Amino acid sequence: MTLSNDASDSPATPYQASGSLRGRTLLISGGSRGIGLAIAVRAAQDGANIVLMAKTGEPHPKLAGTVYTAAEELVAAGGQALPLVGDVRNDDDVARAVSAAVDRFGGIDVVINNASAIDLSRTDAVDMKRYDLMQDINVRGTFLLSKLALPALRASAAGQILTLSPPLNLDPHWAGKHLAYTMAKYGMSLTTLGLAEELKADGIRVNSLWPCTLIDTAAIRNMPHGDQMVQAARGPQIMADAAHAVLTGANLAAGGAASGAASGNFYTDEEVLAAAGVSDFRPYSLGAPEDRLVADIFL
Repeated sequence: MTLSNDASDSPATPYQASGSLRGRTLLISGGSRGIGLAIAVRAAQDGANIVLMAKTGEPHPKLAGTVYTAAEELVAAGGQALPLVGDVRNDDDVARAVSAAVDRFGGIDVVINNASAIDLSRTDAVDMKRYDLMQDINVRGTFLLSKLALPALRASAAGQILTLSPPLNLDPHWAGKHLAYTMAKYGMSLTTLGLAEELKADGIRVNSLWPCTLIDTAAIRNMPHGDQMVQAARGPQIMADAAHAVLTGANLAAGGAASGAASGNFYTDEEVLAAAGVSDFRPYSLGAPEDRLVADIFL
């Protein structure tokens, strides 16, 4: 199913874009809700082509939306959408998604590794099925989607990979709190580190992006006391704006968010948006004062 529509107005946020994703084709894993959907909607507002690959083809009892309802939102925002039911753990699903993106839109300009599983259990308590799930989705899924999209990214004039994973902070505090999850998220970040170096000659930019504060997502709400936790969170729009700034290269080389290199960066949402001219982050909050927001992990 392919959907299209005219552009709509962007939501009011402090971020003023200096570039556009119009006409670009983005392939996003797990983009049917939350941060992934917010990133997709922001790109659709530019008139981008969005290929969404997510597992949720049918309504879920605990999670709002499907890949098809997400595609409808992208159309309403002004983009084109190709919704695909697929699992990043399945080689054939990922290969089909890459092929479908190329067949429908003529190529792939951006891969966004958004799909991720979370379990903050300590080592004694973590179920090994959950451990395997995090390794399969977070690490293997990121590696596989990036790998299979490489021919299309090399053919693009502006190939990029953006992975939602944290800076490689080797302070043992984080591994000591939730080793299984830390290993899985750092595996995603190692993919950024390695591919940025490996793909230098190909001109493919590879970066990671991570929030400075807790973000309101279904994954957080479904955790113990999640409804209370998100009261001290920001909405996913801050990550959407930050991802847009990274993908359009908005003043990053001149700002504090980058060393001048276009690839191999581990950005945070705040530093990216500060480099793009945002000085007031309060509009992204869900109501809590800035000094009461919960800082995200790994920073």
